[in-house]
Formats: sequence, C-alpha cells, structure tokens
Amino acid sequence: MKKLILLLVFSISTLAYSQSKERISLHIFDLPTGITIEEFQNDLDRANKIYKKILTYDASVSKEVVYKAYNISKDAHRNQLRGSGEPYFTHPLAVANVLIDMKLDSATIVTALLHDVVEDSAYTLDDIKQNFGIEISKLVDGVTKLSKLETRFGLAQAENFRKLLLASSDDIRVLLVKLADRLHNIRTINGIKNNQKRSKICYETLEIFAPLAERLGIVGIQRELEDRCFAEIKPETRNSILKRLDFIYSQDKINIPFITKEIESFFKKNNVNCEITGRIKSSYSIWKKMQFKKASMDQLADIMAFRIIVDDKPSCYQALGLLHQEYTAIMGRFKDYISAPKRNGYQSLHSSLIGPKKTRIEVQIRTSLMLSLI
Repeated sequence: MKKLILLLVFSISTLAYSQSKERISLHIFDLPTGITIEEFQNDLDRANKIYKKILTYDASVSKEVVYKAYNISKDAHRNQLRGSGEPYFTHPLAVANVLIDMKLDSATIVTALLHDVVEDSAYTLDDIKQNFGIEISKLVDGVTKLSKLETRFGLAQAENFRKLLLASSDDIRVLLVKLADRLHNIRTINGIKNNQKRSKICYETLEIFAPLAERLGIVGIQRELEDRCFAEIKPETRNSILKRLDFIYSQDKINIPFITKEIESFFKKNNVNCEITGRIKSSYSIWKKMQFKKASMDQLADIMAFRIIVDDKPSCYQALGLLHQEYTAIMGRFKDYISAPKRNGYQSLHSSLIGPKKTRIEVQIRTSLMLSLI
C-alpha cells in the first residue's frame, strides 16, 4: 500500500500522452490506464536511468523533457513489434543508449527516443514542435527525411546516396542518430528471418553507412558495422581469415605485446616519449585489401598495426625517421595525413615496415590531440 501511495504521488509530476482521431493532447495522470503498477515503476526507473546517464556529462539536461520523450515514444510504439517479436520501443531506447555512450547532448538523446515517432504513428511534427521546441523538431524532421530517402536509392547509387546524406543534413546530429539507428538494427539483425533481406541490409550498410561513419571519424561504429555485416554475408570467408590470423600470430616471439615492448624500448633509448598500442586489423578490412590488391593474406604488409602517440607534431616526424633508420620500410606504403589530412580531419603518419623479428607491421604515428579528433 505504501509503495502504491509513493507511486501515485510521484506520478503527479509525470507526463503522458493520449491519442484521438482529431488531435494528440497532453495531460497529467495519476496512473496510466492499461498498465500494471510494476510496468509503471519500470518505466519510471528506465526514464530516470536515461536522465541520470545524460546528467553525468550534460548539466543542462531537463528531467521533464527526458520523461516526456520517453512517454511519447512508448505511447507511439505501444502496439508495434520488431521482426524478432520484441516490443518496438526497445529500439529507440537502444539507439538513445548508443548516443549516450558517445556522450552526445540531451537534444540528440531526446531525438533518438523520438526518431521513428512521426514516421510510424499518429504523432505529427507539430506535436513534436509544441512539446519539445524548434531544435528537437528540426532534428526529428531531419531523421525522418533521411529515412524516406533510403527507400529511393539502391546499392548501385550508394556513393550518390552518401553524398546526399551529407549534403542534406544541416546538423551532424541527424547523421549520428541515423548511424546509431543502423548500428542497433545490425546488432539485432538475427531477428529478421528472411535471409535475402538480411543480406540486402548488410550490403547496404557496408556500402553506405560504414563509409559514412568513417567519413565522420566514428571509427568504433564503422568497425562494428563492418565486422557484423561481414559475418552475416560471408561467414566462411570471415572465419577462414580469423583462423589464419590465429595461426600467423600465435607464436610468442611475433605477438603484439612482444613487438610493442621492443618498439617502446627502442624509443626510450632515443629519448622519444610515447605510448604504443597494437592490434590486428579486422577481418573485413583484410578481406577488402586482399580483393583490391588481388593478394593473399601473407602478401599483405599491414595486417598488424601499431598506434604510436607522441607529444607534438615534430615528434611524429622524429619517431618516423627513427623507425625508418632501425627497420626496413616497405616501398610505396607511406602516407602523410598530417600535412594532407583526410576529409574528416583525420591526421596521422602511416608507414609499413619489416619490424621486429622480420614481421610486417603498419605504424600509425600521431599526437594525443590528433587522436581525440578521430
């Protein structure tokens, strides 16, 4: 009884929405009809969790706005299901959490919660504008328009579609919501039972959305999209590459920790302050290079990559010169993205070497500031 009283008291400040044929109206409720107290409490907990996550990095976030967006989204998608049979509302929640992990502002998170509302329900853009203001209504409208554009372009026009996405988005946050939307769809693609449809979505993602993520410098999303889609459309090829990687780099003398330690010691002797991390490149990026160069994995020079972070720009060139003196540089495998940055602002020196223990490696040298811009 005490719990019920507390819920009812708390609910007085909570907003909900009801739909009618004429319009959608905002009203205060004590307890929404059609749901249990447990469901109501779960909704309050989830909305509050979203609010508190945003508050850790965005002090301007409004609890009322977050709760309002949560309630509208849940109401709009109440009777909708995803291909997996899950409630559709799980999707905007997941998209919002992807963007929270990226620490995007509260307006973007609210847009994520509402991104399918106008397209999939009776709510209109005017409803969004009345309840959330011009900024969020423009963001929601932008995402809605991009969703409509998707259906007009096939894979043959992937490059044109990417250009159109960039040109038609006045606010980069619209593209970020769209990328997070696609990321969650790919994470849950097994919910789609039709194999042909799954493949089509994955090819579309590899041709349009993964390159878009790279263009925007969001490497984490780019790599996850590529890896998950590659696993879906070419599982045997991916597994073969992964097995080959395990075989090539299983020996202790040529593993990443060994090479990292040797290069660190070399720089320490030459008074270069740096941090080094190593990784094996993704199966998808290796497969793309094999296709492009018509080469086997053993012929590729940069399967293993090492990121070297130094103090400033002159130290980048100093570190590169020292490495080229110590190890054999592979001809034609040097790129200077510091003097000529990529379109997305990416800066780094890339060079492929015959490194420690005669292992082919790629080094990427940049400053911590350059790294923060990726």
